[in-house]
Amino acid sequence: MKPVVGIFKSRFDAFRAVDGIKALGVSSERINILTPNSTDREVAAVKVSDTEQPGMGAAVGSVVGGAMGAAGGFSAGAALASLLVPGVGPILAGGLLGMSLLGLGGVAGGAAAGEAMEDTISGIPRDELYVYEDALRQGRTIVIAEAEDELHSDAVHQAIVEAGAETVDAARQQWWIGLRTAEQESYADGDFAQDEPYYRKGFEAAQSPAVRGKSYEEALDYLTRHNEIGANNPAFRRGYERGHQFYERLRTAPVSSATGL
Repeated sequence: MKPVVGIFKSRFDAFRAVDGIKALGVSSERINILTPNSTDREVAAVKVSDTEQPGMGAAVGSVVGGAMGAAGGFSAGAALASLLVPGVGPILAGGLLGMSLLGLGGVAGGAAAGEAMEDTISGIPRDELYVYEDALRQGRTIVIAEAEDELHSDAVHQAIVEAGAETVDAARQQWWIGLRTAEQESYADGDFAQDEPYYRKGFEAAQSPAVRGKSYEEALDYLTRHNEIGANNPAFRRGYERGHQFYERLRTAPVSSATGL
């Protein structure tokens, strides 16, 4: 069962969605929250399981800076970790799936990242992880709930929508709209309107944890095997190369100026 995902402009709406999801019988251990710029006070106030009380700040460690800390009675099924995502900075991840998404999608994954990753992480396609990262750059909060079956999934989805969630598809489209003008201007010697689907596919492919950070030549074998559009398509290649530059800028630039080319 693919987890149900909602992207929220406000934390208030995100936690309102969490309340609605819990009312449907989904346990805290199956609800994951990703939120940027969390203060120590906010982290300490998080209730990490149905049996724990707020005040678990001492249990929060940093995967980037060292081993994840733990406190007595801290539930692994509702783990918290402070992680670092390119162009975003520190992120609070609540829940093991949340940790996996940020650990594998961001800079904290180490050997776990790359082509050896499964195509999905607990049902989340790895090639859409960049959408979550961009949402976090925009200050959004992400709620991921693991429903029991299709019927339950529909109910959870409705609860998320009623709380004001934006869909992953809508967030992906907004991400591209924010980049499109600059990419069109850079496409000086071709018909961008005609080539855009191929170009965009290549640009998005460069954001995949399986290849990002790799040059086109280094990623070519993977791209050929994992894309319906031929990786040797000129527009696809140009999109990938620009997407590669975009990711490198995110990875190396200060958080406040990480977007754009």
